[in-house]
Parts: sequence; C-alpha cells; structure tokens
Amino acid sequence: MTNVTQVLSKIELGDPSAVEQLLPLVYEELRKLAAAKLAHEKPGQTLQATALVHEAYLRLIGSGEEVPEWEGRRHFFAAAAEAMRRILVERARRRATLKHGGDFRRVDLDSRLSVDQERATELLALDEALAVLELHDPQAAQVVKLRYFAGLSHQETAQAMKLSRRAADRLWALAKAWLYQRISAG
Repeated sequence: MTNVTQVLSKIELGDPSAVEQLLPLVYEELRKLAAAKLAHEKPGQTLQATALVHEAYLRLIGSGEEVPEWEGRRHFFAAAAEAMRRILVERARRRATLKHGGDFRRVDLDSRLSVDQERATELLALDEALAVLELHDPQAAQVVKLRYFAGLSHQETAQAMKLSRRAADRLWALAKAWLYQRISAG
C-alpha cells in the first residue's frame, strides 16, 4: 500500500490527524490535475490551479463531521477530479448569470487609453482646476465631465443635463476658457 492509500484508510477509520497528513502527499498531483482542467478553460480564467486545488480539497474533506469514504488512491483522485469539474461548472454558471455580467465580454484596454507620465500631469492639473471650477460653477464643471471624461457629444450633454443645446454649448465654451486660463496660470 502507498502512503496515500494508508492515510486514506486512517481517515476512513476516523483518525483526525490523517486529514492533515493527506494534503502534503497529494498536493502536487492535485495541482497537476487542476492545471490540466484549467488548460481546457477559455483564456482569461481568473481561477488559478492553487485556488482550484484548495477549494476541491475542502469539498473532499468536508466539514470534518462526516468521514469521507474512499476506496483507495484511484477513488480519491477521481473524486478530486469530479470536485474540480463541479467547481468550474458552478463558476461558469455564475458568470453566465445576468447579475455577474451575463452576455458581457471582457475587453482589454486599448493602448490609446493608457496614461503616460506627461498626460498624467496634464490630467492632474485639469482635475485640480475642475475642482475649483465646480465651486464657482457646478453646471459648467458637469459639462466638462460629460464632454471630456464621458465622451458625450454636444447634443448628448445637453440632453443629459436637461439643457438646450445652446445653453450646453455656452457652458462648454465658458468652462474651456476658464480651465485654460486656470491651468496656464498654474
């Protein structure tokens, strides 16, 4: 009998220390099994082999109240594989629900959206000036946020703020001039 089989027998007999002895003996094999399972998953999987092993092991061992019954090494690893499969299926179902994103797909950020050092400095200066503008004219500051940060058009900004297009354009012109003067002076 191998060490794993002996430990499994001890667990079946109710030896509480045997549960602690099992994980070090089977950990590497479980990690290989988990890595193989995850290799068949779609790219972008956030679950790692280590986490999958730990979660599956906790399910295999249970709460400690009920003694698991395995008929040897092969049965234990079959149960481990089944536990991992169930965990992956549960995660897939959870991700597919509308609450967890449903039909949404993960999209990597475009390099054009990354902020380099020069742009970061400009963005910080704009943020500081915008905070001051918000104290003086909250509506103008809101127009800047919608146009500059949210990327809304003139018409969309006007609709979002429940303003006429002309009023939104006036606020945009006023805010741009005020921000330019504030940032240039600073």
